[in-house]
Amino acid sequence: MFEIDIDNSKYKNIFFIGIGGISMSALAELMLHKGYNVFGSDKNSSINTDKLIKNGATIYFEHDKENIKNMDLVIYTDAISLDNVELMQAIKDKVDLVDRATFLGAIMKNFDSSIAVSGTHGKTTTTSMIAEIIKDEEINPTIMLGGQLKDIDGNIKYGDEKLFLTEACEYKANILKYFPTTAIVLNIDEDHLDFFDNNEHIIKTFKGYIDNLGRDDYAILNADDENIKELYPIDNTKVFTFGINNDANLMAKNISFNEAGVPTYDAYLDGKKLATIELSVMGRHNILNSLAAICATYLNGIPVEKIVEGLKNYKGVERRLEYKGVYNDGIVMDDYAHHPTEIKSTIHALKKICKGNLITVFQPHTFTRTKLLLDSFANSFVESDTVIITDIYAAREKDYGDIHSKTLQTAINKHNKNAYYMESFEDVVKFLKNNLKDGDIVVTMGAGDVYKIGEMLLEEK
Repeated sequence: MFEIDIDNSKYKNIFFIGIGGISMSALAELMLHKGYNVFGSDKNSSINTDKLIKNGATIYFEHDKENIKNMDLVIYTDAISLDNVELMQAIKDKVDLVDRATFLGAIMKNFDSSIAVSGTHGKTTTTSMIAEIIKDEEINPTIMLGGQLKDIDGNIKYGDEKLFLTEACEYKANILKYFPTTAIVLNIDEDHLDFFDNNEHIIKTFKGYIDNLGRDDYAILNADDENIKELYPIDNTKVFTFGINNDANLMAKNISFNEAGVPTYDAYLDGKKLATIELSVMGRHNILNSLAAICATYLNGIPVEKIVEGLKNYKGVERRLEYKGVYNDGIVMDDYAHHPTEIKSTIHALKKICKGNLITVFQPHTFTRTKLLLDSFANSFVESDTVIITDIYAAREKDYGDIHSKTLQTAINKHNKNAYYMESFEDVVKFLKNNLKDGDIVVTMGAGDVYKIGEMLLEEK
């Protein structure tokens, strides 16, 4: 098993293949902070690579076998292919080689305590809520996020080696490589079906994750999620539950929403009122996210008043129901939602506050997800008045021609008759300029570069 003592390592020169990724860049920045020589490669520059270069990293914007000369350790992301020239050269040169998830799991073991946030939906938001609560505590936590949080000036805060906070993605069963002392499972849903065989395979992977925990560790589980119930019985670790509808250790009661769709509720711990929680982010789904954050911080010794204050101060993370601006008195927003369940939650939250028409601009993410979840996608836009579908964002996949955005448009129109396919971002911007009016909300949605549409529209002001 790969191990690393980050304060006393034999590795001095570390190379990251795909260094610009949100998790890879955070790991690279941590190693820079610890005094290592950090190198890496990526296809394109970004705010992540710009920050790393500013902090002393050497980054190449093309993959070349010459890049890894004199490296002691090479770390690679899941997004790269097995025929990557740098990866192949590392194997040929017998350089120590490890994947991102294994490296993150090894880093986790350097800390006294660690919180890992897993689940199909809500990981970044929940991790960011926890970050907001603990960032200024005396324990001086180290934090890694899957998004950009203004209050820590990016996707990482490095602190002491007492407490470590990170997201834990299930893709390629990566959660089996993590060993937290507090493991949150927010929900389990069908996704990443380019790797998982079916829902049973996904549940089995999460079960293996929980089985890795020790007697003194905590599994924090959503009592309202049907698939999470399949993880029981759990007898190897301590279990702490949260929920709204089903009995749980921590429950949200007396829920209300203001005009902006932002909830307030009373948190009850084992039947007794713990605190009144006022959130600053909209949506019912964020009640569950905040409950998970309360569980994780309370069990790790954070005072209740600090938890209440942190959740109220949390204003959201980049690309999660993010307010972008106003055009023609219509509100422009952006969200990372790219799974049917996430889309439904986001649209429902926005519909409750929308005074005019809700226009959703959706960029499907990966051909596999679009194809295998087509029926679910078709039903996820029912509350949106207008749906615009852009071309599929391929990400790590190749286009084999067996699925197209027009297929999704047709499927949506079997239910709503309100979906349009538009090939270019310029066409979408033109449509919005002509149709967005006072009281309307337009939300760009997807895990690719669809956010650029809102930015292009606002530049037309």
